[in-house]
Amino acid sequence: MSQPFATVSRREQMFPVLEAEAVNRLKRFGAEHRYKSGETLISEGAPTDGLMLILKGCVRVVPHQAPDAVIVAHGPGGILGELAQLSGRPSLVDGIAEGEVDVIIIPPRRIRDLMVEEAELGESIMRALILRRVGLIERNIGGPIIVGRAEDRDVLRLENFLRRNGYPHQQLDPDRDDCAKTLVERFHLQRADLPTVLCPNGSLLHNPSESQLARCLGFLRAIDASTVYDAAIVGAGPAGLAAAVYATSEGLSVLVIDSRAFGGQAGASARIENYLGFPTGISGMALMARAYNQAQKFGAEMAIPEEVTHLGYDDGFVLKLKSSEIVRARAVIVASGAQYRRLGLANLSEYEGSHVHYWASPVEARLCSGTEVALVGAGNSAGQAAVYLSGQTKRVWMIARGKSLDATMSRYLCDRIAAQQNIEVLTETEITALDGDSGSLERVSWKNKHTGEETARAIRHLFLLIGAEPNTSWLANAGIDVDAKGFVRAEAFASAQRRPFETSQGGIFAIGDVRAGSVKRVAAAVGEGAQVVATLHAFLAASANRAASSKDIAHA
Repeated sequence: MSQPFATVSRREQMFPVLEAEAVNRLKRFGAEHRYKSGETLISEGAPTDGLMLILKGCVRVVPHQAPDAVIVAHGPGGILGELAQLSGRPSLVDGIAEGEVDVIIIPPRRIRDLMVEEAELGESIMRALILRRVGLIERNIGGPIIVGRAEDRDVLRLENFLRRNGYPHQQLDPDRDDCAKTLVERFHLQRADLPTVLCPNGSLLHNPSESQLARCLGFLRAIDASTVYDAAIVGAGPAGLAAAVYATSEGLSVLVIDSRAFGGQAGASARIENYLGFPTGISGMALMARAYNQAQKFGAEMAIPEEVTHLGYDDGFVLKLKSSEIVRARAVIVASGAQYRRLGLANLSEYEGSHVHYWASPVEARLCSGTEVALVGAGNSAGQAAVYLSGQTKRVWMIARGKSLDATMSRYLCDRIAAQQNIEVLTETEITALDGDSGSLERVSWKNKHTGEETARAIRHLFLLIGAEPNTSWLANAGIDVDAKGFVRAEAFASAQRRPFETSQGGIFAIGDVRAGSVKRVAAAVGEGAQVVATLHAFLAASANRAASSKDIAHA
């Protein structure tokens, strides 16, 4: 099995061996356990007890489907686990004892204590866990197998869901792959059954929803309705994750809820180059994955994918979820961001998900490699996507309604687009028609508003990055003031009536893109996520004081 660059170049960071003194310091965070030779310590698809610190013996880490392909052999001082163990989620690999093995099992709740109390060791361990997950993704080790045609909209939906959640997987096309044909025959699958997902625990799912797949993989776990969180954060984009990091690092209990994946629109960005501290740029996925892992490091709980359908109040805030579960919290932070705008074309939905895309990721780039594509939009997200796609495709037709890109796009992106010979910018132009057969896009037509000239080209993939609308439909019955466009009214500064970022309903705060008047930038969203925590502390303290005063009056 070949090793990717990250594994070769950073192997010591991926698989550190702790000295005896460091091992002794970590023993207090867990309990000792002994395994017999040949016994399985961790198994793909099965929940884990936490990280395991090897005291004696050797543990072979192997892919479940290829037990002879050893990823690493941990000896004394080695640490068995990756990001799944940070939260006790199912393992992606198998760990098998070679000879008698003694370990210290550090449960998830104590891993967080370790990260705080042993900062230097915690940093080394956290880096190793992240790099190991990256290695598994690069080598497609662990995770589910998706059997279905590469261009099927549901295959793309499931692939994007897993990719956006940083989860390894394999996609096998029965028209091209012998392994896929074998699975189709073995499980007697019909065309109507595809896509079919084979989960690591052995379950077979026919065209599952994201929620069904997440539960099969152990993403989602039951929420204890008796738990009252200090804050429920709705939305796991830059603003929501920043609020989670700062709140949990200051000792507050937090549950983050998102209907799809962590990262929001920022997570779908091909490259972010104007975020402070990253002079060479960073992909949105990489940036948001760091924030997601950081929030979990401090103890934030995640409910992804899970959708809030109703927000009410009953001696505290009550959030009803689509799964029928209930979340209780002392305060709510609305960070639900925005949802992508759609073109007003009657047949648009026929091609969405398979030929019409709302972000440009490696999944979409693979589909349109070497072909011509059309991209609609004139903002930074559109510019980043155009540059990314220009390196994967024959030509990018960039279509904008305005007279130029300068008014809506950062200068560095305008210059970069101009330097790409295979990006053709069409200003004052609009898409007029999509044509195809049986849900397969074959031709895109557009018209120049100034000259009236119409053009039709054989294009099979269209990317729409034309801005977004506030994702606030779930707040419809919560009595929260919104502006004419649906953005939540919540000033960033204190007034006589409200605290900073507080909505018209006390204890409910709004941050990031969903807030009226916010600056639609990743850095601004992160800043609001950090700022709102001070307001949250003030609200919780005032609520506690009111509760104490009420008790005193009652006793009097």
